[in-house]
Amino acid sequence: MKITNLQECESMAVAMEGAKGASRQLPIGKADGAPNFSIRVFTLEPGGHTPHHIHESEHLNYVIAGEGVAMEGDTPRPIKQGDFVLVVPHEKHQYRNTGDSPLVFMCMVPSEYE
Repeated sequence: MKITNLQECESMAVAMEGAKGASRQLPIGKADGAPNFSIRVFTLEPGGHTPHHIHESEHLNYVIAGEGVAMEGDTPRPIKQGDFVLVVPHEKHQYRNTGDSPLVFMCMVPSEYE
């Protein structure tokens, strides 16, 4: 069993093409012995966004803080603290911070996405 606090997890800038003002933390992943799934936490600064991209697998998101939009293809869907988001396989998506404070969300994915 591993118990960790997000404040203890290193934050790294997201270095993917199309990302802006985004950082990532990995509180639970392969290095912790998680055989199937990883939990990543993304922080988007005001005006920041993830790349507009697709994945082979679904991923599950939970908005910890802030507000913004989750792009469902080219359609913006408002999101805020407390919302859950399911992105199905091959669905083009992007997260954008449209608020004045950081948008922080968990992203649970198969561990090979690390």
